[in-house]
Amino acid sequence: MVKVKKSDELIIANKELAFQNNEKEKRETELQIPNYARILIEASLDPLFTINPAGKITDMNNASVNITGLSREKLIGTDFFDYFTDPDKARVGYEEIFAKGFISDYPLTIRDHKFTDVLFNGSIYKDQQGNVLGVVVVARDITEQKRTEKELTEARIFAELATAIAEEAQSKAEVTRKIAEDAVKAKQQFLSNMSHEIRTPMNAIIGFTKVLLKTDLSVKQREYLTAIKISGDALIVLINDILDLAKVDAGKMTFEEIPFKLASSISSMLHLFETKIQEKNLKLLIEYDKKIPEVLVGDPVRLHQIILNLVSNAVKFTTRGTITVSVCLLDEDDEKAKVNFSISDTGIGIQENKIANIFDNFQQATSGTSRLYGGTGLGLAIVKQLVEQQDGITNVKSKVDEGSTFSFSLSFKKTKAEAEDINEVMEFDTEIKNIKILVVEDMVLNQLLMKTLLDDFGFECDITANGKIAIEKLKHKSYDIILMDLQMPEMNGFEATEYIRNIMHSNTPIIALTADVTTVDLAKCRAVGMNDYIAKPLDERLLYSKIVSLVKSASKLNIKEENEEIIKMKCIDLKYLNHLTKSNPKLMSEMISLYLEQTPPLIYSMKQSLQIKDWSLLHASVHKMIPSFSIMGISADFEQMAKKIQEYASTQEQTDNILEMVLKLENLCVQACHELEEELLNIRIKQ
Repeated sequence: MVKVKKSDELIIANKELAFQNNEKEKRETELQIPNYARILIEASLDPLFTINPAGKITDMNNASVNITGLSREKLIGTDFFDYFTDPDKARVGYEEIFAKGFISDYPLTIRDHKFTDVLFNGSIYKDQQGNVLGVVVVARDITEQKRTEKELTEARIFAELATAIAEEAQSKAEVTRKIAEDAVKAKQQFLSNMSHEIRTPMNAIIGFTKVLLKTDLSVKQREYLTAIKISGDALIVLINDILDLAKVDAGKMTFEEIPFKLASSISSMLHLFETKIQEKNLKLLIEYDKKIPEVLVGDPVRLHQIILNLVSNAVKFTTRGTITVSVCLLDEDDEKAKVNFSISDTGIGIQENKIANIFDNFQQATSGTSRLYGGTGLGLAIVKQLVEQQDGITNVKSKVDEGSTFSFSLSFKKTKAEAEDINEVMEFDTEIKNIKILVVEDMVLNQLLMKTLLDDFGFECDITANGKIAIEKLKHKSYDIILMDLQMPEMNGFEATEYIRNIMHSNTPIIALTADVTTVDLAKCRAVGMNDYIAKPLDERLLYSKIVSLVKSASKLNIKEENEEIIKMKCIDLKYLNHLTKSNPKLMSEMISLYLEQTPPLIYSMKQSLQIKDWSLLHASVHKMIPSFSIMGISADFEQMAKKIQEYASTQEQTDNILEMVLKLENLCVQACHELEEELLNIRIKQ
């Protein structure tokens, strides 16, 4: 009996222990539920609120705290409706939840620093007995969605409008196009004339001012001349800004793709600011990322223009402290390298409400900026457009009285080719002599200025007043280089250059002296055969550099007549042409005349494309020459040589071998032209 009793007691004790363990687990689970619920609430990236029936906030997640900018303590107990731009609309949505038990995609705008558009989804929640305790709402940010919808709507409206306008204007399209073309031409002509008329006298003013500043002067005289030079430089900057902006607006801005060394390019460019920085007792720091590839492919001239504008601004608006130019590699793959450039200063800074418009045309930080510091507010507008047209991004950060940081990023192609130092300005070398220069310039003041500069360089020069006189000079005397003004009476620079290239068949390097630096005229300079250009007012160091560089290049490319291999035997055989024309003298004359007309421009195009390493143009020029070889009975060996040039130009391999073959091909074609001229004369005599 005792044993049975003890067994019963043990069973009861085990049941009691199991019951207590179950109760303990229940209590622990109940304690964990609030923590688990909080974790779920905070997991939502969208704002979440719980609101009691009186409309007071009872709880929220961290996303709600972030978007309102208020702490949890300050939010609890406040009216939910006060956090929206339309409290009444928020209240209607809240009441609808109680009426229907839920609400979905209810649009509201949160009254935060940026007025965030949201869609609210909400439902009531109850206690265990089924009593309604309040509502829980979640807001989904639809700012990006609304922006996209707006853009799509605008795009659709614009497309419909454009279609309607196009249909309506179809019959008048030709007239409208003509009017537009005339307007563009008129604008371009106005800019061209304005540029020329202002730059031409400014060339003499600034040029002679520089010459005078090199002479012995009193302190006052030097002060006055320096003031004249500064004023002239400021006027030229204004002209450049207006013309550059016009080119960008007209879509005429072009970007080259050439190999260049970024590090040395930036270093040489920043040297321009050394004097000004020293005058203002500023410190210039350069931070350059050595991971950037040494040679990149892009437009170094436009890059200089961007950086010069930004550094110039930094120097202008900084009276003490430091200017820092940082260049770092952002990203890189097998084909491209993305580089970030930033220019920081410790200057006057920009007001926060002005930063958004600082890149607009004619915009400056304050109305007094122009009065105190000068400028037109065009520099940054040009920077922004130059960067964006190269698929780059501009950015600015600034604080008043602390300084500004302007930055931009650009992508450059990578290359294994060597860079040409085309932007490197040579130092004067007194040992470089015996360069004979023909100056073609109609204005007496500019003639005197050019003679003064070239005499300082130690070069020999002759001066003529127009293209017609220059051509007569060239018939009796050879020159190493020609400096050609564009706008002249009787025969302008374009006409003179065309004659020199196409009639005289001269390859003497020609540099355009232009007071008009619009894209149209520069393209025309290249088209007629000019090798380079320099803008007025002249930078004497740049002028010297271009002269020496072109003379050296020409000496490598051109073989002197006494060293040329002259093809003494007759190089044409007209048997096939006789067979082709059935010996019809009229047809033969037409065929020969056609060859004589088309061959000299092709020879020039072939040599010019080789000089500038335009392989596509070289391939095309030689391709047009080949069919005439068999017609004129020229040896098949030369046809094979021409095809070899094409092959090398296409693959850009063994390019060093092309020069010799091009020169041989030129000599052949020149001799063929002479022989065909004699044949043509004989045919006409017989007729």
